[in-house]
Amino acid sequence: MTKGGMESVEVFTTEGKGRGLKAQKEFLPGDVIFAEPAYAAVVFDSLTHVICHTCFKRQERLHRCGQCKFAYYCDRTCQRAAWLNHKNECSAIKRHGKAPTENIRLAARILWKIEREGSGLSEGCLVSIDELQNHVDSFGEEEKKELRTDVESFLEFWPPHCQQFGMQFISHIFGVISCNGFTLSDQRGLQAVGVGIFPNLCQANHDCWPNCTVVFNNGNHEAVRSMFHTQMRIELRALNKISPGDELTVSYVDFLNLSEERRKQLKKQYYFDCTCEHCKKQLKDDLMLAVKAGESKPSADTVKEVIQLSKDTLEKINKARMEGHYHEVVKLCRDCLTKQEPVLGETNIYLLRILSIASEVLSYLQMFEEAADYAKRMVDGYLKIYHPNNAQLGMAVMRAGVTHWHAGLIEAGHGLICKAYAILLITHGPSHPITKDLEVMRVQTEMELRMFQQNEFMYYKMREAALKNQKIQVMPEPSNENAPSLFHKKE
Repeated sequence: MTKGGMESVEVFTTEGKGRGLKAQKEFLPGDVIFAEPAYAAVVFDSLTHVICHTCFKRQERLHRCGQCKFAYYCDRTCQRAAWLNHKNECSAIKRHGKAPTENIRLAARILWKIEREGSGLSEGCLVSIDELQNHVDSFGEEEKKELRTDVESFLEFWPPHCQQFGMQFISHIFGVISCNGFTLSDQRGLQAVGVGIFPNLCQANHDCWPNCTVVFNNGNHEAVRSMFHTQMRIELRALNKISPGDELTVSYVDFLNLSEERRKQLKKQYYFDCTCEHCKKQLKDDLMLAVKAGESKPSADTVKEVIQLSKDTLEKINKARMEGHYHEVVKLCRDCLTKQEPVLGETNIYLLRILSIASEVLSYLQMFEEAADYAKRMVDGYLKIYHPNNAQLGMAVMRAGVTHWHAGLIEAGHGLICKAYAILLITHGPSHPITKDLEVMRVQTEMELRMFQQNEFMYYKMREAALKNQKIQVMPEPSNENAPSLFHKKE
């Protein structure tokens, strides 16, 4: 079944998993299998005044809608492009007196679109909104209570002159949002800023070791034509060679968890038991639980003790980070690493989590040499665990490369930046803002490396002079959030 620009994929029914997507032709790593605009999308409640409601870019100065005073846009082009979807919302917010929550706003946008176009197949969609999974029957008591609250709030917001929908259909829409909402990120891909429904993407089944990845593209603000200027979309990209007839899979969760933890998370959030090869055979679990090898192998009790200490420390770290006590975070990390290092192996996830936090926070505090050491160890561990073309691996390698560069370790810094660039070319593509930033860094570090190789003494002299004249670029403040996960699940 193919439709409008979706000729390269086919919907098929898989045993035990329902519908899935299958490739109709061969794809190579980095190929865009399809790009899909959102059926409907909204900005998170907490970010409505700092994120454009059309393209989801974060901007310093935004234009506010003069009528409802709620929606914000980058510029007039984004505002005009939004009007079809914002028109009903605008008058409903004015009538209601305030904007409702993101879930209510998204459900309303979906139902206004159905009012305009009907609930059948939309242009370029392989399935209709009616056919998307809602899993309402699998909801627990707490989820059912939330659903009833959402439906009541929706009915208060929904204007009486608009098409009226039955309670069952409204509940179906909220179920679809709960199970299929896709996380939208800002232009750097570092912060989750909204949620959208992409019916074609919803058909891709999960695999912990997938052959595809999804990247959010915010459009091209240099383009004059509004179609390109504002067209935010998701892109499904191939991670390795895919043959015609192969199922297309994506990962709904971060791989850097034990198979049992991933399965629990998938069951809780998406109501299915993962039967992928990595979960069934518990592949890589041994690496993620590795202990120090050698003659003085630690006892099981010692390992258990250190893992418990690591879990307790991670909780303390989260609290200190929330309060912005970064020096306290560094102390907690150093103390924990002292206990971990004689006991845990270099790929143990508890060690890697502490190394990741330590390198990020130390970079922010401009203690680059110590940060670089931790970042290198973190990347060495990640490279043994993650898929070689994993987006989160690419971002971690990039961060490590920048840290080494700031520390004056130009050879290692350039090598890591090149490695990150090779990964992100596949996962994000050459035109993504992150890849473009990385290309600039790659050229700059290459130039510095040549200078370093020609005359090491002169390189350090020039670097010292440059740092005196120009304050070194401060790393972004460490975030308490993990990288945005693929699908948005209301916690």
